[in-house]
Amino acid sequence: MAKARILVVEDDEKQRQLYCEELKLAGYETIEARNASEAEEILNQGDVDLIVLDINMPGVSGMELLPRIHELHPGMPVIIHTAYGSYRENFISWLADMFIVKSPDAGGLVEAVKELLSRKGEVKKNS
Repeated sequence: MAKARILVVEDDEKQRQLYCEELKLAGYETIEARNASEAEEILNQGDVDLIVLDINMPGVSGMELLPRIHELHPGMPVIIHTAYGSYRENFISWLADMFIVKSPDAGGLVEAVKELLSRKGEVKKNS
């Protein structure tokens, strides 16, 4: 059975690597994007099961990308993963399936991915 493919959109290289490594250890395949344009290019190629989306990135922010994801890829599960909890009150963030404030422990993110994929009926995880 194929692994679920998680697109991690994060401009900070160390954080992106940490999240991808933790997700790989949990049995997922990861795809990395440093910014919104890389994320859109990957999404247009297809075969992504869930997106972990940072908000504050250079150029197009995650808050600008989220409505485009929602419009062009309806039903795509998205987890907003940010250091700024105040964005939870922004109505655009309500388009995401989950909102998680970043923590030094990536375990919360991994658990959120597992929960969201199971809630969406995803059966391609290896755990």
